[in-house]
Amino acid sequence: MGKKVTVVGAGFYGSTTAQRLAEYDVFDTVVITDIVEGKPAGLALDLNQSRPVEGFETTVVGVTTGPDGEGYEAIAGSDVVVVTAGLPRKPGMSRMDLLETNAKIVRQVAENVARHAPDAVVIVVSNPLDEMTALAQLATGFPKNRVLGQAGMLDSARFTNFVAEALAVPVRSVQTLTLGSHGDTMVPVPSRSTVDGRPLREAMPAEQIEELVVKTRNGGAEVVALLKTGSAYYAPSAAAARMARAVAEDSGEVMPVCAWVDGEYGISGVYLGVEAEIGAGGVRRIVETDLDPDELASLKSAAEAVRTKQSDITDM
Repeated sequence: MGKKVTVVGAGFYGSTTAQRLAEYDVFDTVVITDIVEGKPAGLALDLNQSRPVEGFETTVVGVTTGPDGEGYEAIAGSDVVVVTAGLPRKPGMSRMDLLETNAKIVRQVAENVARHAPDAVVIVVSNPLDEMTALAQLATGFPKNRVLGQAGMLDSARFTNFVAEALAVPVRSVQTLTLGSHGDTMVPVPSRSTVDGRPLREAMPAEQIEELVVKTRNGGAEVVALLKTGSAYYAPSAAAARMARAVAEDSGEVMPVCAWVDGEYGISGVYLGVEAEIGAGGVRRIVETDLDPDELASLKSAAEAVRTKQSDITDM
């Protein structure tokens, strides 16, 4: 059996994710779904016609889904389902402003995924990310290791890019890490960040690092404010697609993701941004890393803030 991945939601984020996944050429089939009649089929037709140019064989299938789960039979047998469905932010909105609206959407999607693709690994990207990941796990009833969220990959990429720009060095020479929540309690980790193998704290002064930490935390809002309609999708889709590829290839790659934490860092019972080893079953294990006392305290604070919000979604 060939590998199959489904992207739920055919907006900018979903369609770009589907394009990246198809161009990897590691899946036999990419399914893209949406509630807008004809849109996913049109995107699939367009993407398939790019195959001779880009040289990939993956087949893209587009399916319109209905309010009562119509169309979801097309996702049967998916190894991975990426959930991008939901409203994007508008200027001035926080991720939390989307909570109630997107909770209804994500719950419905998750229930249909459980019905039609019961063995899939689910990667959630809908905002507010930490809460929607927890909700997707509850609604699917899947083991917690098979439901994870995309946040740390994106936030770390933003941090890396800002550091590289500030120092005028290639992005490949910079390594950074962000943990915690995808939002106000994001925890960038300067102690684990390097430039050409040297600690970041040797490469730039503490106040400049703090400026870039704040810029990273506000990275999504900055894009939203400039676009005015919609939110970021190039960098987020790159991050989600990499996660899906790690699952499909059972790579064991260690990535910062939103995963269920149960004892690591002295934190239990919450979905939180941590580093995890990713494979065919989703999260193989949480990878604990050495943190400064301040960074660990911030991570624990983030866990408590997220825990409070995640408890609110159980009835949604």
